[in-house]
Amino acid sequence: MIRALNESWALFLGMLMLMVANGLLATLLTIRGASLGFSDFTISVMQASYPLGALAGTAMAPRLVENVGHIRAFSALASLVSIAAIVHLLTSDAISWSVMRFLGGFCYPGLYVITESWLNAKSENNTRAQVLSLYFIIQLAGPALGTALVGFPDPTGNLLFGTVSILISLSIVPLLLSGNKAPDYTVPERMPVTRLYKVSPIAVIGIVLVSIGVSAHYITLPLYALQQGFSAAQASGALVAALIAGAVVQYPVGWISDHTDRRYVVIGLGVIVLVSGLWMAANTSPEYIVFGFVVIAIGLYPTYSILTAHANDQLRLSQIVPASGTMVLLLNIGLLIGTILGPNAISLFGGRGLQFLLASIGLSVAVIALIRRVKVAAPAETGEVQVVGIIGATQPGVLQAETLVQEEEASFNEEAGTEGRA
Repeated sequence: MIRALNESWALFLGMLMLMVANGLLATLLTIRGASLGFSDFTISVMQASYPLGALAGTAMAPRLVENVGHIRAFSALASLVSIAAIVHLLTSDAISWSVMRFLGGFCYPGLYVITESWLNAKSENNTRAQVLSLYFIIQLAGPALGTALVGFPDPTGNLLFGTVSILISLSIVPLLLSGNKAPDYTVPERMPVTRLYKVSPIAVIGIVLVSIGVSAHYITLPLYALQQGFSAAQASGALVAALIAGAVVQYPVGWISDHTDRRYVVIGLGVIVLVSGLWMAANTSPEYIVFGFVVIAIGLYPTYSILTAHANDQLRLSQIVPASGTMVLLLNIGLLIGTILGPNAISLFGGRGLQFLLASIGLSVAVIALIRRVKVAAPAETGEVQVVGIIGATQPGVLQAETLVQEEEASFNEEAGTEGRA
């Protein structure tokens, strides 16, 4: 664990600055757009450009890593996001803002793919979820801090946009100046959704469901709180509290999953979301809103990192980068669906639609994990991810070639017999 942190601290620091900037920019665009006279529909279309760009970005990121490596790809994408932030400052029309939001959506998922594939390649099975949990703490705490920065006084209207650009530009510096080395790059195998499903059905289905829940929770919580009589400050405070709670539990949940079958942890988290969602549907008193949504965040937000760790436990090094791209693609599909479902669910079932939506997601994830656990044993602990390597230059070369072929045949035969494992 300590070795993994020493090898990846620059990546963590850079990602923290990126996430603070992302949270600040997303909130700032809505507020500034409203002050410029954008309609609610225009603002929603502009913000929807982000997940649309993300669908394209997840497909391109593995190719960028293949062509130029992790650090150069990370630096290039971060530079483009910094440019997008400045263009928001220089223009004030919805079209250019939507285009730049699309560009940001294209770049950020690529940054996530690079980061997650880097961390997975540097981690062993018995520490992978702990390392990923630290990354997802940053994913939650960074936007919460960025949202809080929106309240800083900005009389000219330029300071906060400039802050976004500065943070993004600074995120590249630790990677470029530190001694942290990117993981060795192996030519990736193709990892479409169908193949990833054969490796880990629970990861494919679970990531989509959980990301729908995360998006609905994140987007809709402030709206629901406002409808229950909260002030704008109280509504945003409820979201910040939920994000902080989701961040705090990431590491202990990751530690637990590294010491047991990860599917037991997924079942437990799903049950937490189910029970708390049903409780909130039965008791809609405003004084319980913050507590209830915080408990839902505790069960919902750590689940993605456990699912990705479970999938990566069963992958070879050459599969990690394309698999990360596929999982981020699934994540963004779910986020897009949740953005649409969440706000429209509030008014259903007598104003309890959001609670029932989140409860049903918790139930579905828990049931899927339980079914897979009953049907299939846990994946074998293989320790550090094994490299499907290149034959060395030492002699005798023919013997090495035969050994490598035998090892790879055994690996593929084993994979053919176990790809149905969850």
